[in-house]
Amino acid sequence: MSPSTLVVRFGDPVTVNCSLRTLGFPLLGWEVSLASPAPTEGHFLVWSVDKMTEWSINPMCWALTDQGGQCDINLPLIVFKPPDSVTLSLLNHTGPMMEGNEYTLQCTVQGVAPAEKLSVTFYRGQTALVQTRTSNNTEKEPVNETLTWIITPSKEDDGAEYWCEATLKLGPEGPRHPPVVKSKRLTATVLYGPQIDCPPKLRVKEGESLECAVRGNPQPLVTWFRDGEAVALPAHSNREHAGYYTVSAKGLREKNLTVMVEVLPGGGAANSYNRCFLLAVLLFQTLHWL
Repeated sequence: MSPSTLVVRFGDPVTVNCSLRTLGFPLLGWEVSLASPAPTEGHFLVWSVDKMTEWSINPMCWALTDQGGQCDINLPLIVFKPPDSVTLSLLNHTGPMMEGNEYTLQCTVQGVAPAEKLSVTFYRGQTALVQTRTSNNTEKEPVNETLTWIITPSKEDDGAEYWCEATLKLGPEGPRHPPVVKSKRLTATVLYGPQIDCPPKLRVKEGESLECAVRGNPQPLVTWFRDGEAVALPAHSNREHAGYYTVSAKGLREKNLTVMVEVLPGGGAANSYNRCFLLAVLLFQTLHWL
């Protein structure tokens, strides 16, 4: 039989040749529910279909022997159809996600056959998270399938794009480039923080500004306190600004951090200004003495 295994897209033509290699078989035929050809006394018989219109079909070539027996050869045949559409959503959830909570990505595949050959891959950006397959659905006609994957988003996932793609794993007899259907991208909004990136002891040089990086979604409101009073941070620090401060960040929740500020001499803009001022005074005095 040629081919010995057949994978055909629904609606495409089919041609399979069943032939005899030895004598002793007076009659050759096909047993098939679609376009079955008449038996022949020849050595080959072609089963041909203009359009494959059945989902579950089991062709069998048979040959009668001189002794009245019968030899049968079944043709493994897979009729497939790519998905009509693929969509990605969050199961039982809409809107932003909370950092550290579990959420279920849901990939819905519409109108695919056969379901047992379906393969779905979940992605974050260009990184494949997991490839999962269905194997318990033996339905041959097109069905809708839903596959899921659990994620636990972090702050790094804020703004990340999730998507999924569906393809049919049809083996070496299938198309060289199996059709792939992708979902639209789902942009994640992750609520987190606030996160205060500041060491317990903050060392700055004279003339430098005091600052700590504060991140969060929503954007945190940051206030610095000294001795219980809100203060504006100096653009150019000096030694009077040394001491203990409390950084208060209000966003998704409130977070406070106590920081000891140490102002070191030299290097900053204020220190450079002081050096220039002293140099000018000395130069003026020298010229005055001359």
